[in-house]
Amino acid sequence: MLMETGLDYPEIREQVARLCDGFPGTYWRRLEAEGAYPEAFVEALTESGYLAALIPEAFGGAGLPLRAAAVILETIHAQGCSAAACHAQMYTMGTLLRHGSPAQQARYLPAIARGELRLQAFGVSEPGSGSDTPALRTRAVRDGDHYVVTGQKIWTSRALHSDLMLLLVRTTPVEDCRKRSDGLTVLLVDLRDALGQGLSIRPIETMINHQTTEIFIDGLKVPAENVIGEAGSGFRYILDGMNAERILLAGEALGDGRYFIERAVAYAKERVVFGRLIGQNQGIQFPLARARVQLDAADLMARQAAALFDAGEPCGGAANSAKLLTSEAAWQAAEVCFQTFGGFAFAKEYDIERKWRECRLFQTAPVSTNMILAYVAQTVLGLPRGY
Repeated sequence: MLMETGLDYPEIREQVARLCDGFPGTYWRRLEAEGAYPEAFVEALTESGYLAALIPEAFGGAGLPLRAAAVILETIHAQGCSAAACHAQMYTMGTLLRHGSPAQQARYLPAIARGELRLQAFGVSEPGSGSDTPALRTRAVRDGDHYVVTGQKIWTSRALHSDLMLLLVRTTPVEDCRKRSDGLTVLLVDLRDALGQGLSIRPIETMINHQTTEIFIDGLKVPAENVIGEAGSGFRYILDGMNAERILLAGEALGDGRYFIERAVAYAKERVVFGRLIGQNQGIQFPLARARVQLDAADLMARQAAALFDAGEPCGGAANSAKLLTSEAAWQAAEVCFQTFGGFAFAKEYDIERKWRECRLFQTAPVSTNMILAYVAQTVLGLPRGY
């Protein structure tokens, strides 16, 4: 990984890089061939305390700012590994930390910090609503001391490898709400109790080993005490978590960009064609230089977004901008790396094609580039809503 002077949290970067050295490309290629979850990698991150980075010290975590967590994820990706198997614990945990009751925090956060519980699943998207979250149709009806939930979720990653899941449901029909975003509630679901008791999970095969699933819910009973915050205010809590998610995943995209540039530069310094190093050719130099400049610029936006979040300032515009710029900079670096390696980029043993496929996801999830542009146009620039 590029360990340059001036990078923040150098100790964290060094320690995480050392941990990742134990999980080389052969490890990730084997998992992909088997469609398996990186259990050993997640356990190593958990035991080292990195997945509890954002949990306050009072609950057994490190109490670090969001920027430090972004650096952890950035370093993981810069080393050629993938944090997709566990990154949700960082931003999903924030919903519980900021909006959960003291009893909920005391019950779950220390166990999550110790690695006894995993909070990796975030059930929001649905087949019929997509990015239009207020249009979701999963319903939860209060019945005494519990809610009865019926509906369906899609793209709920890691649900088969998580103990807990945050589930966004509609508790008040949209026609009875003043705003479409009202009437949504966040439930904390214990998947260990729910599986086979009104909830089932089906894996979705995708072009990358992302461990994503579809969830079917029919008459699932969830205790009313598992409501996070106030019933009906869930959309606001989810938006709060989404800003953290965008900033953290911007860190991952930056890490991918660093990985691609470092690999390409190293290869360009040793690959000889027509009697000369390909790194001498401007056709190689200029695309790499441009990719590096774009990545550095995106890095600054990501730092600004994290600084605003950690200061408690409004950060929606910065978080979305960081997500857009880092995803596009990473993809540009991926393309340049692919071109630099030429035919060898297609060989799985080089890991370029694997990381190239993984990197493409950032322009689609957790929010697409067009949705970010719509947000900036309407919220930052004040243009009329287009939807």
